[in-house]
Amino acid sequence: MALIRDLGNTLGRWTGRPVARVDKDSGDPDARRVREAAEAGDWATVRDVLDARPESEDRTGLLWAVGDVSGTERWITDVVAAEPQAPLPRLVAAVRHISWAWEARTGARASHVSREQFQLFHDRLATAETWLYEVAECEPSWTSPWYALQVTGRGLQVEGDVARRRFEAAVRRDPRHLGAHQQQLQQVCEKWGGSHEEMHAFARSSAFAAPGGALLGQLVAVAHLEHWLALDSGPDSRYIGRPEVVASLGEAADHSIRHPEFVQGRGWLQVYNTFAMAFSLAGDVTSARECFRATEGRVTEFPWNYLNGSDPAKAYKEYRAYAGG
Repeated sequence: MALIRDLGNTLGRWTGRPVARVDKDSGDPDARRVREAAEAGDWATVRDVLDARPESEDRTGLLWAVGDVSGTERWITDVVAAEPQAPLPRLVAAVRHISWAWEARTGARASHVSREQFQLFHDRLATAETWLYEVAECEPSWTSPWYALQVTGRGLQVEGDVARRRFEAAVRRDPRHLGAHQQQLQQVCEKWGGSHEEMHAFARSSAFAAPGGALLGQLVAVAHLEHWLALDSGPDSRYIGRPEVVASLGEAADHSIRHPEFVQGRGWLQVYNTFAMAFSLAGDVTSARECFRATEGRVTEFPWNYLNGSDPAKAYKEYRAYAGG
């Protein structure tokens, strides 16, 4: 990995290359609008933007754009109280409480998180779960509450069979929901009590059960990145550079982003960024270059935050320089 970073710095700036910047909205123009409305406490606009994005078109990205806005918890609970029969305010409040819970916990290792922080973390997640179950009961066709319950479940460390049922509930409603599959992949990762074998099996079965051109091919790349991340320096590079791993990445790309039926729908930008990072680490420069060029300098926080949590764009630029993309 250090060699790749050094190569990237040596190659320097490639003239004509788009300026790399983090795209917080992952290519979704409505995300900025709904986030700005949340910052202003403008429930009417938040509601209008969310209502215009039906569950069948996956509005989880918009929900998280609202949920990540600090201070939303101060006004959304008033909306919940004012509209006691409406499911959408409860859904927004739940998603905000999930983000708010992780703010309380912080990203520190468990040993560095206080008892008070953990209590606040669990309390906020429990509140979110109450609202999510109410929404799921009121709107049984909605996918979003079940997706969000996957997130709360991991934070609350629910049993594996419970987590699996929540995932299955989400994909019954939307069989190719990328976020739901991403959450289940995390659930079966070694770091969350699963195993590398279970993780890779889930990624491949999900990716190749989907039609050609589906976004779910990303799961294979994410699984290899998670495996790489779990290894020490040295073994990590040897793992991800193995011929069978490179072949696996290529096969997944052929079935998804390189497939003739692939369409740049919601989520496509993160998928390309993920393959760009995976191919770069694996040493497949040609494939990485193709992915970098497709992103046109638009960086998604995931997965580059695995390399540089404070500056994902810097990691992206270093690896793009290495690939010549």
